[in-house]
Amino acid sequence: MTETTVSEVMAELAALEDPKVRKVNEKRGDDHGVNLTKLRGLAKRLKTQQELARRLWDTKDTAARLLTILICRPKSFTRDELDAMLREARTPKVHDWLVNYVVKKNPYAEELRVVWSADPDPVVASAGWALTTERVAKKPEGLDLSGLLDVIETEMKDAPDRLQWAMNHCLAQIGIEHPEYRARAVDIGERLRVLEDYPTPPNCTSPFAPIWIAEMVRRQNDK
Repeated sequence: MTETTVSEVMAELAALEDPKVRKVNEKRGDDHGVNLTKLRGLAKRLKTQQELARRLWDTKDTAARLLTILICRPKSFTRDELDAMLREARTPKVHDWLVNYVVKKNPYAEELRVVWSADPDPVVASAGWALTTERVAKKPEGLDLSGLLDVIETEMKDAPDRLQWAMNHCLAQIGIEHPEYRARAVDIGERLRVLEDYPTPPNCTSPFAPIWIAEMVRRQNDK
C-alpha cells in the first residue's frame, strides 16, 4: 500500500473525529474521538490489509492503531513484533484490543503470556495476566492454579490499577471455572477487598471477586 493510502485513511479518521466522544474517552485514558461503531464500519470497508495495518500502526495515532487491529491478520505478526507493539500500546483501548483481537489468535500467545506475566512493567504484566485468565477459562491444563492464587494473594492488593484489574479478573475466573479452588478464591477476595467499592451500573455485575464469582456460578447453575 502506498503512503497516499495511509494519508487517505488518516483523513477519513480525522473526519470522524467527534469532540464529545474524545472528551468521554479521555476520562478513560484513551486519546481519540472516533465513534467505535463508525471505526468498525471503516474497517469493514477496508477489509483485511496487513501492510496497510502495519503502516497505520507506525503513525502512533490511537484511532489508527485501533483500525490496525481491525484490519490486520493476527497470525502474520512475529513474536518480536507483538512484543514491541504491546510495549507501545499505552492507551487502555489499544492495549485491550491488541491482546484480545490479535495476540490471543497468534501462535506465540502462550510464549508471550509467560514472558509478559513476569515483566517488571505493570502494564505489560497485565497483558500476561489477561492471557493467563483466558487459559484459566479455556485451557487450564498445565497451569498451576494454586500457584496463581498464591501470587494474587501476595501481590494484587498493592498492584497498580491495570495490573490489579487483570489479577482480579484471573482470581474471579479461577473461582468461577474451578470449584475445587472456589472457596479459596472467594476468601482471598473477601480479605483483600480489591474493587469492593467499584461503581457498578444497575444490572451489571460488580467486579468485586466474591460477588462476581457468586453471580456467575448462580447463572451456570440456572442453566
